[in-house]
Amino acid sequence: MIKLGILDFDTSHCVEFTKRLNHIGNDKDQFVDGARIVIGCPGTSKLSPERVEGFTKQMKDFGVPLVDKPEDMIGKVDGVLIEAVDGTAHYERAKPFLEAGVPCFVDKPYACSVTDAKKLAELAAKKKLPLFSSSSLRYAPEVVTFAADPKRGKLVGCVVYGPASLSPVPERNAGLFHYGIHPVEVLYALMGPGCKRVTCTRDADTDTVTGHWADGRMATLRGIRKGASAYGFVGFSEKGVQAVTIGTKFIYRELLKQIVEMFRTKKSPLDIAETIELVAFIEAANRSGANHGAGETVKV
Repeated sequence: MIKLGILDFDTSHCVEFTKRLNHIGNDKDQFVDGARIVIGCPGTSKLSPERVEGFTKQMKDFGVPLVDKPEDMIGKVDGVLIEAVDGTAHYERAKPFLEAGVPCFVDKPYACSVTDAKKLAELAAKKKLPLFSSSSLRYAPEVVTFAADPKRGKLVGCVVYGPASLSPVPERNAGLFHYGIHPVEVLYALMGPGCKRVTCTRDADTDTVTGHWADGRMATLRGIRKGASAYGFVGFSEKGVQAVTIGTKFIYRELLKQIVEMFRTKKSPLDIAETIELVAFIEAANRSGANHGAGETVKV
């Protein structure tokens, strides 16, 4: 059994992931085998500090031993889940573990700058450790099934939509880095890497982002902040057009399967280079949105 630690309790992910890995509750369809949360650290939060106390109580109720300092988990685990909702903190949170040779899953957003994204990847590579980050939406069954379907032919473009609420602390998880990260992950799960240029039209209620890929394909993302909201996409393929609504019931389970496999095989299921480009995509979209929709280069 793989022994995992979990750091930072300012997100429901600490509770939801522990339920599934430690087989807590009666919903056995959600359980994931192969790893167990054996220790946790509530940590600190500059983005959602009001959430830490409640989630800490739940983790105690689950019987998970807790420590006051993140480094106190080193030597007691085979890997760590970095769960801080604040992507600007992820490099500093993961750094001590990577330096100690402990592989990490870094929850979304992986980082909020290409600089931090590269520093994390370079440190993991130096230590020859796997490094994985993803939104759970990337592994939604509907996304995986569509992407793997050979009958539709090549995907030539798509329109992806999803909630994109903004961070209450603008300098942390700026723009699409906050909740817009989910539809961006779906966009990249479908289109793959290779986006070179981005334009973003932004107002109080919506972000509309268009990406231009190096092979000539284009794709659009609608980040929703007003009115009815859901996750989904329309895929434009060589052999048809298909509208897909994305369900969220099993997204944590499917992401955790990928996480456990990463810790088991010591190989990430997703090339970290794609995740770094995804960070660059959001940086470019945020710049464009702040500059009245001017075209911006995706600078990896």
